[in-house]
Amino acid sequence: MSLRVALVGCGFFGRFQAEAWARIDEATLVALVDVDAARARALADRLGVAEAHSDVGTMLAAVRPDLLDIATPEASHATLVAAAAARRIAVVCQKPLAPSLAEAEAVVATAAAAGIPFLVHENFRFQPWYREARRLLDAGTFGTLHSLAFRLRPGDGQGPHAYLDRQPYFQTLPRLLVHETAIHLIDVFRYLAGEPEAVYARLYRRNPAVRGEDAGLIVLDFPGSVVALFDGDRQVDFPADDPRLTMGIFQLDGTAASLRLDGWGRLWLKPHRRLEVAHDYAWSNAGPGGNSVELFQRHVVRHLAGGEAAETAAHDWLRNMVVEEAVYRSAATGRRIRLRPLPRARTGSPRHARSG
Repeated sequence: MSLRVALVGCGFFGRFQAEAWARIDEATLVALVDVDAARARALADRLGVAEAHSDVGTMLAAVRPDLLDIATPEASHATLVAAAAARRIAVVCQKPLAPSLAEAEAVVATAAAAGIPFLVHENFRFQPWYREARRLLDAGTFGTLHSLAFRLRPGDGQGPHAYLDRQPYFQTLPRLLVHETAIHLIDVFRYLAGEPEAVYARLYRRNPAVRGEDAGLIVLDFPGSVVALFDGDRQVDFPADDPRLTMGIFQLDGTAASLRLDGWGRLWLKPHRRLEVAHDYAWSNAGPGGNSVELFQRHVVRHLAGGEAAETAAHDWLRNMVVEEAVYRSAATGRRIRLRPLPRARTGSPRHARSG
């Protein structure tokens, strides 16, 4: 039986999600919603979706989907999740869930009280190069893991017109680099190395046209002396035909081998004291990030069908926001922040970090 999906938000990224749903045989995109009714109708016509609406409540009453996929700015998430929860409809929601950890916890609590499945659309960990890195880690290819590093270099943040052609709200966000982008890599680091124990960060605002930080360094300490480095600068780029494919360069180092990701999605494996060689693996460029949107959404379908556990269940994904809050606190105080273990409760507590 096909999963009936309704998508709210037909903007820059929402259209990628709509297109991915249209490619998944086990799901049927039954409705699109956008405050711009003409935009919703145009995308619906292009994808052969029957229903197009400008109001979520009207759509939910008329269509009654199995899943509401939310691809709108964070200010609307609490209201939209509540609307789905009231009708016991499963939810996938874009990150950030909310402007703050406390507000995000409240959104998660709303879904938990209704007993509905609630996943965060976190597609970076589904990028095929990170899935392959995880497979090689599990196979023991790297020996003992020592470090992870990602250099974010999209080159889209220069000048007074930065981001206006794609996501203009970026210019007014009080928190930009970490809240909108680095949180993806925090999740990737957790996917590959487990739960971090401490954070140290330095953040900078280099473009005066933006309100929030657009460059910075984040160091995450993991058990076993494993360390992860995020080095981000949105103003500069790196070797790539399409800088948005990988957004930067990734490296993983272990005692037995190292792995490097370049801007073309290629992986390079270097066994210890031997030459680096190309590492072949299968991936598709059908959508952004190595088709990671579709790969994530296929995971959602399998999870809702009972086939696999949710990797990005909202109550677990909140840990990324715990780390995010520690990053901003470290940058503000100049101190290393130790992270307390995440409680096993469904929603956790906003007080998970302390200076050290």
